[in-house]
Amino acid sequence: MTHDIGNKIKTARIEKKLTQEQVAELLGVSRQTISNWENEKSYPDIISVIKMSECYDVSLDYLLKGEQKMKNYYDYLEESTNVVKSNTNRNKIITIFSYLVIWAFAMIVFWFFTNGSDAMGYSLMFLWIILPVTTFIISVVIGKNDFWEKRKWALTLFFGIMYMLAEYGTFKMANNIAFNKLNFPDLGMIVAGAIISAIGMCVGTLWNKKRHNQNQNK
Repeated sequence: MTHDIGNKIKTARIEKKLTQEQVAELLGVSRQTISNWENEKSYPDIISVIKMSECYDVSLDYLLKGEQKMKNYYDYLEESTNVVKSNTNRNKIITIFSYLVIWAFAMIVFWFFTNGSDAMGYSLMFLWIILPVTTFIISVVIGKNDFWEKRKWALTLFFGIMYMLAEYGTFKMANNIAFNKLNFPDLGMIVAGAIISAIGMCVGTLWNKKRHNQNQNK
């Protein structure tokens, strides 16, 4: 007899003497979702299949291989994976774009809405509060979602450089223009921005690991 994915997970659940309600609670989905999977009204994602293989003490080979190639299910997994990748790439772009918008806003405020008497207030508000906090929050988001995986740590240099450019593109540049002289960028600002970003990514990474461990213990 040829078994499909729905029959296999249903058979494995029954042999394990588990109800649909119990499995739904373990997987963090509704009982109706389990029923739909077993009746092939919808398909489980690959993460749920892995969790079911552990829950039912059966191998992934048993669930995903057999006499039938299950072409429809594999097509679904491929489509599902592509959607996840697309959403992840979109979220990466939105995250970096959000930072750049705030950074650009800081530049615009300085050059178009700040005069000499406002310089100290600008320094406190943007260079020492808004941009560092933005760098920290964006870095937490990157770490929490593990964007770019290990390569994400290279972004700490990016944030450091952007922090240095924010300072150079405002006060230093204004000073250059006012006194007709050349001031070089403060490389210490790169270190400061990179440290702020690294702390944020560490917080996000630890958050991600804690969430992963909690999901494994469910």
